[in-house]
Amino acid sequence: MIVAVAGGKGGVGKSTIALNLGAELDALVVDGDLAMADLPRGRGPDLHDVLAGRADPLEGVRRVGATHLLPCGRSLAGARAADLGRFETVIESVEREFGRVVIDCPAGLASDVGTQLYVADAVVLVTTDTAEAIADGLRTKRFALEAATPIGAVVLNRASVSAERKRTIERTLGASVVTVPSSDEVHDARTKGRPVRECAPDAVVTTRIETLAETIARCERQ
Repeated sequence: MIVAVAGGKGGVGKSTIALNLGAELDALVVDGDLAMADLPRGRGPDLHDVLAGRADPLEGVRRVGATHLLPCGRSLAGARAADLGRFETVIESVEREFGRVVIDCPAGLASDVGTQLYVADAVVLVTTDTAEAIADGLRTKRFALEAATPIGAVVLNRASVSAERKRTIERTLGASVVTVPSSDEVHDARTKGRPVRECAPDAVVTTRIETLAETIARCERQ
């Protein structure tokens, strides 16, 4: 199963959700942001090298704690050399090896996002409780549906909202909402480059990510 973690607006916490969801699903996490990578870096080949044909996909895989990660490079030259046309083949290759893949998509609605949504089996929309972020999430939803990829779940990040507000957002974005509150545990884990579960297994955030993973696992079984 391939899951794309997306949301049109930058700064809503997609990378944090992608890393933590990947940890819960025991999936390979792929940093798909070719221009502004945000997940922990590794040594050796990365996604830029793989897409440029300089490395095999599995050569780029690293461990982040207990989680497997295919990081992306951070150089302009690497981004320019990357051939987006290889992306689908690369993702299918690592899916065969790991079974589950979580892609941390870039912000916006450029062609690289469209490619990543197209190869996915389901999308997790990440947003915050602001009108701008939800509007961007709605545009991303429409983009995903144009690619015939369903919305598996919505993450309302850094938020604690009423049941009525949650239902309103579910109606707007067309999928069940999992709220993930702001917390020191998320900040601490991000500073260490680790999933929250590894640093704070009993935190509320860990429980919410478990719920998100269960929701996505149900999509896989359908």
